[in-house]
This record gives sequence, structure tokens and C-alpha cells, in this order.
Amino acid sequence: MNPADTATDDAGRQYQKLFEEFTRRLGRTATADDGDFFRGMIDALVADPGRWADIQQRHYTAHLELWHSFFDADGKPAGDSTAADRRFGAPDWHTTPYFDYLHQAYLLNIRWLSELVEQAVLAPRDKTRLRFLTGRFADAMSPANFPFTNPEALRLAFETGGASIAQGLRNFAADLAQGRISTNDETAFRIGRNLAVTPGAVIFENELMQLIQYRPLTDTVFERPLLIVPPCINKFYILDLRPDNSFVRHALAHGHTVFMISWRNIPPALGHLTWDDYVERGVLRAIDAAGDICGVTQVNTLGFCIGGTLLATALAVSHERHPQASLTLLATMTDFRDGGELGAFVDEAWVTNCEQQFRDGGIFRGEQLALAFASLRANDLVWRYVVNNYLKGLKPAAFDLLYWNSDSADLPGPMFAYYLRNMYLENNLRVPGKLTTCGVPVDLSRLAIPVYAVAASDDHIVPWRSAYASARLLPGAVRFVLAASGHVAGIINPAGGARRSYRTAPDGLPENPDSWFAASASQPGSWWTDWSAWSAAHGGRRVAARSTLGNARHPEIEPAPGRYVTENHPRQP
Repeated sequence: MNPADTATDDAGRQYQKLFEEFTRRLGRTATADDGDFFRGMIDALVADPGRWADIQQRHYTAHLELWHSFFDADGKPAGDSTAADRRFGAPDWHTTPYFDYLHQAYLLNIRWLSELVEQAVLAPRDKTRLRFLTGRFADAMSPANFPFTNPEALRLAFETGGASIAQGLRNFAADLAQGRISTNDETAFRIGRNLAVTPGAVIFENELMQLIQYRPLTDTVFERPLLIVPPCINKFYILDLRPDNSFVRHALAHGHTVFMISWRNIPPALGHLTWDDYVERGVLRAIDAAGDICGVTQVNTLGFCIGGTLLATALAVSHERHPQASLTLLATMTDFRDGGELGAFVDEAWVTNCEQQFRDGGIFRGEQLALAFASLRANDLVWRYVVNNYLKGLKPAAFDLLYWNSDSADLPGPMFAYYLRNMYLENNLRVPGKLTTCGVPVDLSRLAIPVYAVAASDDHIVPWRSAYASARLLPGAVRFVLAASGHVAGIINPAGGARRSYRTAPDGLPENPDSWFAASASQPGSWWTDWSAWSAAHGGRRVAARSTLGNARHPEIEPAPGRYVTENHPRQP
């Protein structure tokens, strides 16, 4: 035997063992204690044997037809086209009978599994969870994910004499060491060098957050500043990536004085912090500082995802004594009746366990939440990189959004447990007075200020209909906009680009979101432009841009982006 063939075979067996261990770990993480849902599906179907028999008969018939086509004159299975499925985009998946059969059989099997799920009579929440679990199982079992059933990986291994497998093993070992899958070329980015580079300074800080004020880009600015509250489960620079896709720079260019909260990556010593701390010592403290520096009694506010939930809570707490000028919500839920696939995982047992685990404080690791979010789009954020990095031995390309996506932040355990119970599990924020925050009953129905609410049509974390229901809780004039794409790409959509679009409708939010959609019209370009026109009406008069940042009570501490954003950062020197 050729030594190269022997080396390839040995490396292949070694990789197969490592890969099986990886899938075992991922599967356990994503589906722990979920066997009862599969048993519930089977029990529900067995209770109706006629339905079960019909599904099975059609499945067997489809496989017999596939086998028959496999052995016909040209050896070509007659299955569905998968041209739109990039997992099976390579020619060998369609021109080589063996691989064509593999992927066609796989598609039949996942359709069968999906039909079993849909026919099972289960509670809506259990059905949603079961859809997710079976979908992730189907994603993991794709023949494209395994070294000996992926024709692209096999061809590359043959052409490189096994070098691609050897490199894949090295990539795999490196990812095991860092505890996560590499999804982009992390050497291409550095915070403060080519990400988060908009000029500014930290003008306030406490143990929970730093507050950044950015330098103006226009000679005159609106008298009322804009305070941005980003998600606390990742870093703030999603809204200040590079100059050409920075929402911060866009807002500055349109005359806003911009302040940004930079949440801290919580160290163990701060593991006792609560939801109330994030509201009072985070959001409300930042509002006070921004207003003081600009000499105004009202500011415009903007929150993204959980940052929007925190912001809406804070404004409701302070509204009676200190109302603000406006509220912008980006992909935000305050009504969690449909928390999407992630919400289906939040049950009483898990929340109770979190509460017990963190009753005396502690840290919820950001990596755990990052894995949960990645599992919602496993083909795009997990298996795509398993195939490229490990099976093919390739390096991922540089992509700023994915760099940010993997830069998770640790949270205080008590704050996280509170969020799970009161938002995802019990949906208490939508009920007037059900929650008391900072000693004040929270009532969103009294928050009568202008609102601009953005949802994303393909959002898998905040379903757009949930964002719509959340906007309807607010009594002020609401402009609802539906952006194209997903949770992040739908929000980070620079003005001037023609890649995407957004939908708007006449004023008013009917109870049924589908009625709003039917009345809406698609607009080319980015919602950023529409927001700029809306926000100008709430900025107040124009005044001369401030030549210095901060004031005597809030002096410059250090240049933006500040040190909190890189604290405990595994990739920053």
C-alpha cells in the first residue's frame, strides 16, 4: 500500500473518532433530558395506529421507489432537486449515483421525521420544542457532515495525499483547546484597530458598565442626544463594527450626539448582580449622564434585543417622574408569548435549577448561551464550519459579524435566572404591575412616548410577530418596520446598500400582525434611512456641536472603545 494511502486511512480513522466525540458532546448539550419529548411523540402516534401506519407506508413506498430508480438503466435516483441546499451543491452529490442516493435517502428520512412530529398531538409548546430537537438531529445526521460520506472531502483528501485530513485534525485540536468552533479568521480583527473605531471617549463608568460618548461628525447636532443600550450577552460593537457598517457612525452623520453603554463581561466578584442593577446602575444611570452632559431633561433612546427589554423596563420605571423623548426598539421582545425556538427550551425545571444554582450568586457563562444560539441555525453556524474546518482542512474567511457573534459575555447568574423566569417562562413584563423593578411597579401601558420598532423577517431569536406584539403593548405612536434577513443581518444593514429591503405600512397596528403585513409595502434599501427621518422629529432644535466630550461631572476617562469591551477577551492582547 502506498504510504500516503496508509497515512490518509489512519488519519481518517482518528478523525472519525474525534468527530463522533464532537457530535456526541454537541448532541448532549443541545438535547439533554429531552428524550421524554420523543417518547411523547411516539405515544401520541401509537394512540392513533391508522395515522402511524399511513405515515410508515408512504415512507416505505418512497424508499422503494428510490431504490428502484437507483438500479434503473442510468443508475440515477429520481429524487427532489437540492440545488438550493448548499450542503449538496457540489456536482458529485448529483452526478455520482452513490452520493446522489445518500443525499436523496437522507431527504426522505428527514421528511418522514418531520411528518411524525407534525402529526403528533402535543401541546403547542411541546410541539415547538420537538420540531427544534428533530430539526437539529436531522441537521447533525446529514451525510455531508461525515468524512466518508462527503464526496468533496474525499476528493480533496485524495488530491492532497491526505494533507487536508491532517490539517483538519490540527484545526479540530485547536478548536477543542479554545472550546469553540472557529467561524472566521480571528486574526483579521482587533477591537479598537479595525472594529469599534469610531472616535469617542469613556465619560462614566461603574462596576457594571462604561458609558461612551462619540465625537460629532457634523457642525450642528440635535439638542437631545441618543443613548444606545446594546445587548449585554455580547459586546456593544455590533452597532459600531467597521466605518462602512457602523450604526453609530450613521447616527453621528445625521446629527445625533451618540452615547453607548459598554456592558462589562461580568467577573466572579460581581456574580451577585440582579436585573434591577442592570436597570438602575446601567440604563438609568446612563440616561442621567447623557442628559446632564447635553444639558437637556429628555434624551432619545435605542435598545437592541435584551438591551431593548432592559431599556423599556427602565423607561417604564422612570416615566412618571422623568419621561424621555423617544424609544427605538431593535429586534426586541417585551411580550414573550412566542419566544421562538429558544423560548421552547425554557421550562419550569430548567428555570428552577438556575435559580437554585445561582441563589448565592455566580456566573452564567456566555459560551453556553452562544452554543444555544448557534444551535438555532446549526447548518449555518455549526455544521458548515465542521465540514470546512475539519473535513476539508480549510480556514474560515474573515467576517466581522461572526467575530462579534463569537465574542460572548458572561452574565450574573441571578440576573439571568430572573430574566428566564419573568420573561421567557411567565411573560410577566407584559402584565401591568406584575413586576416591581427598583421599587416601582412596571407598567408598559403607561409609557406614552413615540416608538420606532424594527423586527427582522427571518429572525430566529426574536420572531417578528413577537416583536410586533411587543410594540403593541406601548400606548404611544408606534412606527413598526419589518426588515429583511435575520436577527443581526436585518439590523446591521448600512444605508446606501441595495442588498436588502424593509416593509412599512400606514400608521396603526392592527391586532393581527398578518393584517399589518398585508397592508405593508416593500421599500428598497435600509431601514436606517427611514429611522433617520423619523428620529429627526424627536431630536429638538439644532445646536452647535460640542467641541469637548463629557463635562466637569463626567470627564473623559479613556479613549473609546474603552477597556471593558476587551476585559477577559481571549483574542485581544
